[in-house]
Amino acid sequence: EQIGESDLTRRIEARGNDDVAQLAHTFNRMLDRLEGAFATQRRFLDDAGHELRTPITVIRGHLEVMGDEPADREATMRLVIGELDRMKRMVDDLVLLAKAQEPDFLHPGEVELAELTVELLAKARVLGDRRWRLAALSEETILADGERLTQALAQLTDNAVAHTREGDLIEVGSAVRDGRVALWVRDDGPGVDDEVRERIFERFARADGATSGEGAGLGLAIVASIAEAHGGRVRLDGAPGQGAKFTLDLPLCQPPRASTGLR
Repeated sequence: EQIGESDLTRRIEARGNDDVAQLAHTFNRMLDRLEGAFATQRRFLDDAGHELRTPITVIRGHLEVMGDEPADREATMRLVIGELDRMKRMVDDLVLLAKAQEPDFLHPGEVELAELTVELLAKARVLGDRRWRLAALSEETILADGERLTQALAQLTDNAVAHTREGDLIEVGSAVRDGRVALWVRDDGPGVDDEVRERIFERFARADGATSGEGAGLGLAIVASIAEAHGGRVRLDGAPGQGAKFTLDLPLCQPPRASTGLR
């Protein structure tokens, strides 16, 4: 009776190794999953409520003061559509972060790091007039979710463009060393201040100095979630004022070799 929808923290004490104890262990594991699911749901609702409040207020305020002139109405409609688009992007990002906790978030397959890196650079060149450079290229084939890795790296290139200016250097690279996979994006922008580093990968955290973009501060949290889903992490290197290097640091997982049929 102590376990209910308002309190899932309590567990059944299991002693011994008989059937009753095994049933208690199974029940406790089920409670662990339920508690995690409820926590994810609460966080999603809290985040959505907090972040959607501002654009809703902006939309309502402009609609209330909208005049009868066609030009005024057109300007207000553009603003409202822009805010609605921003809200949709925010909700999509929040849903992605919630899904990152689910076991089927990743769909692993063979990923050629060279192809992934070269395609990333080709796609990134259109984001801004920067000095784009390929820093290193691994020829390894790994087992990972290529779409999720591309999504994370694309977010890092977007972030690099937002914090650099025309003509600044942005480089991408891939490498495999000591059983680890490194995929990185580095820029020679202003870097990240020490006080921001502590929370840079948290939801809604934003680094100062962005020259473009209107993100809600969810991008790097998504990158971190994708890295963690692969059993790795995302690392930030570079002193303030000396650029920033974001690296996906993942354990090397190679696809099984095809059997040759020889004994």
